[in-house]
Amino acid sequence: MADYSLYLVTGSYDYDDQTFLQIVEEACQAGVTIVQLREKTGTTQAIYQKALKVKAITDRYGIPLIIDDRVDICLAVDAAGVHIGDDELPVHVVRGLIGPTKILGVSAKTTARAQQAEQEGADYLGTGAMFETQTKQTPVTSFETLQAVIQAVKIPVVAIGGIKEDNLASFQDIPIAGVAIVSEIMKAIDVKEKVQALQKKVAYWRSGNE
Repeated sequence: MADYSLYLVTGSYDYDDQTFLQIVEEACQAGVTIVQLREKTGTTQAIYQKALKVKAITDRYGIPLIIDDRVDICLAVDAAGVHIGDDELPVHVVRGLIGPTKILGVSAKTTARAQQAEQEGADYLGTGAMFETQTKQTPVTSFETLQAVIQAVKIPVVAIGGIKEDNLASFQDIPIAGVAIVSEIMKAIDVKEKVQALQKKVAYWRSGNE
């Protein structure tokens, strides 16, 4: 079972590769539990090369690497798994391509999508955006919907979208498996300090939900 509690989703922003990889390494050192490489632009070759470099880091710290959308890149670098959204291949098709042992994450904003994804082989769900976010233009998901999704399935549910250190307390009484965080870590002035602060807050609300 993967630990989804502090889930880093990368954002390249305007970083050069060296800076980007340094941020990922510092986050892994400091305690993120899983990393998703999300690259929306660039050639397949460029994304493949970047994925290889990120995987070298995540492997060093024993952290699973998930590739966003790109099943081909996931398989090419032998990542731990892939995460797909609503407009990707059907869940059961992706499960067939990646096999039974790799992690399959699926974005789900409704209980119907959540249940279908679970039935077709998803290992976990990503639900959100829980707050407004500049990372991805998407409607905000209500906490009622998040609760409904959690209750509708037996697989872990990770909250995503606009999650920051100062709003983590909003999840105190909600049994999510973890929080997916992008800019709060990727744009942090001190990445290690930020991850450790997030880690403490996540541990606090997790203890309240167990």
